Order: sequence, then C-alpha cells, then structure tokens
Amino acid sequence: MGSADDGNSAYGQKAFKRSKSHFADRVTADGRDGWPVEAGRYRLVVSRACPWASRAVISRRLLGLEDTLSMGITDPVQDDRSWRFTLDPDGRDPVLGIRYLSEAYDRRESGHPGGVSVPALVDVPSGKLVTNDYQQLTLDLATEWTALHRKGAPDLYPRALRDEIDTVMADVYEDVNNGVYRAGFATGQEEYEKAYEGVFRRLDLLSARLAGQRYLVGDTITEADIRLFTTLVRFDAVYHGHFKCNRWKLTENAVLWAYARDLHQTPGFGDTVDFDHIKRHYYQVHTGINPTGIVPLGPDLAGWLTPHHREELGGRPFGDGTPPGPPRPDERVPERGRP
Repeated sequence: MGSADDGNSAYGQKAFKRSKSHFADRVTADGRDGWPVEAGRYRLVVSRACPWASRAVISRRLLGLEDTLSMGITDPVQDDRSWRFTLDPDGRDPVLGIRYLSEAYDRRESGHPGGVSVPALVDVPSGKLVTNDYQQLTLDLATEWTALHRKGAPDLYPRALRDEIDTVMADVYEDVNNGVYRAGFATGQEEYEKAYEGVFRRLDLLSARLAGQRYLVGDTITEADIRLFTTLVRFDAVYHGHFKCNRWKLTENAVLWAYARDLHQTPGFGDTVDFDHIKRHYYQVHTGINPTGIVPLGPDLAGWLTPHHREELGGRPFGDGTPPGPPRPDERVPERGRP
C-alpha cells in the first residue's frame, strides 16, 4: 500500500493508478540477486491495515518463518513521511533503529520514485530496503525459503497447479484486490461504475466457483486463497462503505461469507487480522474521501466466529502438512482488533 507523499487529501481527487514496485530484487535460495535466504538477516516491515502486507504476514505464519524472519509493525495511520514506528518504544523499530520506513528506502536509493510502501523486506546488517515487490515476495517465501520452513509447512504454490493459481490470482487482482481501490479512489462517476461492476462481476464468478469446492485451486489452501482473503476480510469494514462497493455486504453472500469465515478460523489467517488497524487506516488516512476522519464503530465482528460448515465440502487445509502453532505472544493482535 502506497505512501502519503502526495498528501492524503489527494485520494479521490485525482485519477488512481497503482504504481509498480520500484525495488524488485528477490531473496532467493541461490542468492542470485545478491540477497541469499539467511535466517535472521532480513526484517519484514508491514502494516496490519494493508491487504498487500497482510498477504506476507499470513504466509510467514503458515510457513513458520517467525523465528527466522523478524517482523516490524507500523502505525496504521501514516503522516507526511508515510509509515512510522510509533507503536514501538521511543517511536523506533527495535531491530532497524529507524523512526520511518522511508529511512530504509533512502539508504537503498535517495530520491527513489514510487513512494514508500509495505510490505517491505529490509536487510538488517545494512539497514537497506531489499524489495517492496508485494506480488513476488510471498511466492518467494513459499518457494525460495523452503530450507527455513517449519516442519509440516503447507505447499502454498504447488508446482502442478501454478498455471491455474496464476490465472485465478490475476483475475482476482485486477477485479477484486485492486478493483475496490479503483472504485474507492475514482474521480468520476463513469470510472467508479466501471470498477464497481468489475468487482461484483468477479465476486459473482468466485462465489459460483466456491459453491462446490472449499478452496480456489485444488483441495488445499494456496497463495490464491491468501490473496482473496485479504480483500474479503476488509470488505464490510471498509470497502462496502468507504469505497462505495455496496451492492451487497460480504455477510449477505452466503458462499463468500462462509468461505471467508472458514479461512478466518484457520490458524494463520484470522489470528493476523487487526480490524482496529484496518478501520483506523482507511478512515483516517484517506481524508480526500472521509474528510472528518471519523472511524465507524461497526460492523459487529461476532459473526466471524460462527460455524461456516465448509468442511462438508471436503478439502484438507494444509494438505499433508499441519496447522501453525499459536502466534508468538509479542505478535498477538490486541483485543480491540479481534472479534
């Protein structure tokens, strides 16, 4: 999710275009970009508010990388220097020693284009940003970091299913993940309506697909499910009202609501979600859309914990693997952010 370098009031006032990740280096098993996979070397900087960062938070949990890839969590509300570490003592990240994520970007390249976004992978020894390529980062966690995966880690990007996963993810990205932003940040009625129609056309197709199968591709959780979940979990809290994607609420779509609850109740998914951070970010940062900065009290989150009955469709969430253990105490979502 991008920075506030253009002023948060610009949201909804100028045409929305998601910038490509400027830093696309990869951390790989063979270190071909100069960044080898290495326990303790890198720090994953995220915002729990951001759906793109949340993908990486979920992947890290499912794969059991908590002890080898540390994580820094930013304040959900940016200021004019973007993501900041005001949740930490003295307002500094305890590992990187910086107040703003932009400092890691500047150490890598001064005057870089594209703003400061999360997720960001930072090289701890040098304090330099390695990558902010949110599309590739989680795929690499699943395929390049295997030597550091926990025992029983699921295969989130199985080789035999990659073509189908890639196709599903491309459609979900265009119409849903990014579509809600194109609707929410539209500057004209026609632009908004086109994005809105794309969101719900794709959600209807996904609902039909998921009516007869528990997961998007195959019978186990894959990267495709992670990417759809991070939008669905935010749908009623922010996209329905704040981004005007209001044909229906997620809770009114029986299939997608049950699917989202199934994933939310799966270890590694719901235990990473902070609804407080999500709501405060969208409603307080996007002042071009919500100039008062008032954060709504709803929706009621209790429904996330109700039975979903999706297990009746079969499927094995973790395939031949096992669920992750409970979150580390220092990474538990505060009570005010949970159902």
